[in-house]
Amino acid sequence: MIKKLSLILILFLTTTQLFAQNWGGGIDDEDWSFGFNFQYISAEYKILKKDNWRSPFYEVPNSLGVSYDPNSGLPVTPELNSISSPPSQGFGLGFVMNRRLAENFDVRATPSLIFSDRVVTYEYVPTDPLNVGNGQTKNFQTIIDKKVQATMFEFPLGIKVKSNRLNNFRAYWLGGAKYSIDIASKKKFFDEGETPINKLLKNQRSYLSYETGIGFDLYFEYFKMSPEIKVAYSTNDLLQHDDTAFANPIDKLKLRQLTFSLIFQ
Repeated sequence: MIKKLSLILILFLTTTQLFAQNWGGGIDDEDWSFGFNFQYISAEYKILKKDNWRSPFYEVPNSLGVSYDPNSGLPVTPELNSISSPPSQGFGLGFVMNRRLAENFDVRATPSLIFSDRVVTYEYVPTDPLNVGNGQTKNFQTIIDKKVQATMFEFPLGIKVKSNRLNNFRAYWLGGAKYSIDIASKKKFFDEGETPINKLLKNQRSYLSYETGIGFDLYFEYFKMSPEIKVAYSTNDLLQHDDTAFANPIDKLKLRQLTFSLIFQ
C-alpha cells in the first residue's frame, strides 16, 4: 500500500515539474477557497484487554447474559487465544473550506461522509463438541469476526503549514482534531433477543480524534490538486460496555485510521 502511494506521489511531482508556468488560478491569494475531496481509508482498532480476557463465558439460566461462573450453565465460548483487529478498507467524500491566514499558514475544515467498516477477530482455543443430551451436541467456533459497520459524518479542523511555492509545487504539514458521529440507523445495533453467541459488538455513536499528516499542493492551469496522507487516533474509548462475551474481555477500544485523499480546489 505504501509503495503504491509513493509511486503515485512521485508521478504527480514529476508531472508538475514539467510546467514552468505559474498555474493555479491565483487560488492561494484568496482569503477563502473551496473544493472537494475523495478519500481512501484503512481503519483498525487498538485493543486494550482486561486482565482476565482469556476467561471463557457460560450461559446464565433464564437470561441472554453471560457469566464467568462455570456452574451457571453451558459454555458460550471457550478460552480465548487472541483478540485482534485486521485493517478494513473504506472510502469517503467531502468538501474543503480553506481560510488563508498568512503566506504559509491556513485553517482548513473538510466535512466528509465516511463509509468504513471495522472488524474485531476473536480466536478461541479449539474445543471438542459438547454433548448436551437428547442426542444433541454443541459445537464451538475457533474464530469469530465481529464487524462494526459505520457510516460517519466527520468534521476535521486543522492548521495547514505550507512551504514556499516552487514553480507549481508546494509541500505542507497538517495537524488538528476531528469530531465524528455515526449517522446510520440504530437498527444495526439492535440485538435484543439474540443468543449470547450472536450478540453484536457495539461502538459509541460519537467520538473525538486527533490527526496529523503531510501533503503536496500541485498547481494546474485552472485548479490545484493535493494528494495527502493523514493518520488519526481516537482520544476516548469507543466500546459500549454491555454484558456480552465480546465486549467483556475488552478494557478499551480505540480507533486508528489511515486516510489517503485527493483534494481539488
